[in-house]
Amino acid sequence: MTQTSPAAAPVQAPPGRHRRVHRAWFVAAVTFVTITGAAAFRSLPGLLIDPLHEEFGWSHGTIGAAVSINLALYGLTAPFAAALMDRFRIRRVVAAALTVIALGSGLTVWMTAAWQLWLCWGLLVGLGSGSMALAFAATVTHRWFTERRGLVTGILTAASASGQLVFLPLLSWIVAHHDWRPAAATVALTALAVVPFVLILLRDHPADVGQKPYGATEFVPKPPPVTGAARRTLTVLSAAARTRPFWLLAGTFAICGATTNGLVQTHFVPAEHDHGMPVTTAASLLAVVGVFDVAGTIASGWFTDRFAPRRLLAVYYALRGVSLMFLPLLLAPQVHPPMLFFIVFYGLDWVATVPPTLALCREHYGADSAIVFGWVLASHQIGAALVAYLGGFVRDTAGSYDPVWYACGTLCAAAALMALVIRRRPTATPRPLAPSTP
Repeated sequence: MTQTSPAAAPVQAPPGRHRRVHRAWFVAAVTFVTITGAAAFRSLPGLLIDPLHEEFGWSHGTIGAAVSINLALYGLTAPFAAALMDRFRIRRVVAAALTVIALGSGLTVWMTAAWQLWLCWGLLVGLGSGSMALAFAATVTHRWFTERRGLVTGILTAASASGQLVFLPLLSWIVAHHDWRPAAATVALTALAVVPFVLILLRDHPADVGQKPYGATEFVPKPPPVTGAARRTLTVLSAAARTRPFWLLAGTFAICGATTNGLVQTHFVPAEHDHGMPVTTAASLLAVVGVFDVAGTIASGWFTDRFAPRRLLAVYYALRGVSLMFLPLLLAPQVHPPMLFFIVFYGLDWVATVPPTLALCREHYGADSAIVFGWVLASHQIGAALVAYLGGFVRDTAGSYDPVWYACGTLCAAAALMALVIRRRPTATPRPLAPSTP
């Protein structure tokens, strides 16, 4: 019987492995770098409005329409992308999406008509970016983590802000000194450069490397590919649309998109330029938003693991609304302390809404949460698309962005109230169903 002791030695090896960094964190790191590289294209639209207006004579509304198409497709593609990742695996979908982004951005260098801007920047870049939107981060988090999901969601959400931080000052310098075409080419090359990292380093599931998800107590086998991606996506939407939390989450997230991507990211630089501030300076301020966005989003993920998500959302939207109401008073030719305070304050709140929104999707919709979140994200981008266009339209007709700032501040107050209405889902089986025996 003493022969069994050697066999016990290998059993003691795994505890040593647990002291190493779990593979899930490496996958999260690759995902972070991928989203950061792809986020380069999101830094460009606000920088192109004035150069395209001056070169081609296109109105702010015409250029804003291209951004609107981009943002709308970004959102509408996301829920289908989550299902496609279940069918064709994450690596293939993300690599294809980056290639489409590079194609769309690169082709804009030769455009001469507005419809080409809508086709390249609106259609192609919109489809590509939507295929690796936050639903990508939600899928990775759901598969690789059972603990620290809120924190990881915050970190991956902050990746887009990191891309803005890295590329916005560079792209604004390129636009100011070398025209907008080299900036568009830079975005295309950046997206292509990330493709090899995805194909070589990204893994679809913990079972691919023989590990459990981080924090899991049991091994989770890799699920088979799920066929009928489009049908499943629409089926999940149909079921979710019958529930009240879905519409509340979609409504609040639509306002989130309207007041971030649609408003500030698209129109902040031209609004500051209207007040005499150089484009490079205004773009640098927007990049600083990205700095504090990273800190705010990661902190929001940490808070989401500890506090009620709906209350966090209410606080975030209320503070954002207050800051937007003060913004028209702060626009000036030079950077002054109150504007710096706005940049820091708004940056901390920029996408801090994502971790609690995703947590509420997981709470109410379980295994379908990534697809449901994709549809909620679609509402985010539809809201962004509307304001991207309407902001340019108001600027063309009223000669100022001020009405848009005030209107979006009011919308944030409504979003805060909507968030408070969302109720926690019961975790136990309702008691009236228990006494079923005679």
